[in-house]
Amino acid sequence: MTLIADRPGPGAARPYRFPQVVRRTVAGGQVVAAHLPGQNLAVALLLLDAGAGREATGKEGLGAVLAKALEEGTAQRDATAYALAIEGLGTELVIGLDWDSFQVSVQVPVERLSAAVELLAEAVRTPKLDPDDVRRVRDDEATALRMDWANPGPRADAALRADLFGAGNRWGRPMYGDPESVAALDVEDVTVFHSEWFIRPGTLIVAGDLNRLDLDALGATAFAGTGGGPVEQGGPIEVPTRSGRRIILVDRPGSVQSTLRLGHPSPHRAHPDHVPMTLAGTVLGGAFTSRLNHLIREVRGYTYGIRGDFASSRRFGRFGVSSSVQTAVTAPAVVEAVGEITRTRETGVTEEELAVARSWRAGQLSVELQSPRAIAAALTTLVVYDLPDDYHARLRESLLAADVAQVSAAAATHLRPEELTLVVEGDAAVIRDEIVGTGLGELVEYAS
Repeated sequence: MTLIADRPGPGAARPYRFPQVVRRTVAGGQVVAAHLPGQNLAVALLLLDAGAGREATGKEGLGAVLAKALEEGTAQRDATAYALAIEGLGTELVIGLDWDSFQVSVQVPVERLSAAVELLAEAVRTPKLDPDDVRRVRDDEATALRMDWANPGPRADAALRADLFGAGNRWGRPMYGDPESVAALDVEDVTVFHSEWFIRPGTLIVAGDLNRLDLDALGATAFAGTGGGPVEQGGPIEVPTRSGRRIILVDRPGSVQSTLRLGHPSPHRAHPDHVPMTLAGTVLGGAFTSRLNHLIREVRGYTYGIRGDFASSRRFGRFGVSSSVQTAVTAPAVVEAVGEITRTRETGVTEEELAVARSWRAGQLSVELQSPRAIAAALTTLVVYDLPDDYHARLRESLLAADVAQVSAAAATHLRPEELTLVVEGDAAVIRDEIVGTGLGELVEYAS
């Protein structure tokens, strides 16, 4: 039997052409569409500037509760009647929430899109929001969060975010809130948030065969009864830098593993270094073949997997590393991870590593951006991050054209291992002394 000891080399990235983008103003709102000739399925997505970043500090989780409440009927129909109507078209509402936007979409055969958009608008613009339903949804969401927060990870994530961005800021708190913040919401919080953000027109994203669709009619349906202009989005958030690393210990008594979350602030999504930063993150920790995964998983055997990457929103970003390791190797795993980040910042990437990262990232485009729903999601990035219409058409070439000097410069500029916050969630009584002994930074106990 022959064992293959060498990894296979990268293949050539398949060519990819992003469809033509069409924009128009309709009934006070914007329609952004992609033409998919011959496609029998179509997607309509209503994009609202009502992401988690619009929630007031102390009211975290409003968007998540409202998302569930939209499924509880409308002013015109109760929950059962609405469910029957939407299911009768062979679709469902797909609702998404991130820091920058609230998204509601439907996918149906082309000839049913007009009726589906009418039902979508009915749910978004005129939800029933019965007080008993809202309270039940809120309580269900709080219960689900309590169950989730009983697992390793959420507390570590919250500790990292609070340390990077400040617990007094909305973006320094969990995107979906925590069990306490959600449980404290009342019906008025939800109804006021809806009246402030869900009656504005927003943007209708359409992906389908535009020769068989009337964009003006779809926009008129989506924006009917709306009012109010766009609200100031705010520029990139200036996050104060801190000299020296900090270790935050989150106690989980009796745990047989330690959950690791390492990170520091990084640039926002529209930063001109986005592509080389993405490739630097891919080489370091964003793929199975990455440096971190090779060292921590394959060489040391400390974990089943470790990931590191740059993640960004409209106003801020963060570099982060996440993993779970055996309790006994917590300290050396953290030391090795910090060392690999430092090495990448100081020495950059190699042509061999970059070739793999370029091929994988560029090749993903031809796989990921095939369906109408994926095209619609790509269009949302143009709107949310104010990117040019040819961004996706040029993205493959931008990825393939990035060279070692550019990616290494991005790593040197945007990786800051000396400013990392190192969050370790595990059995404090077992791991505290060894973590302190690493000398990586000041250790503080997390008060949850």
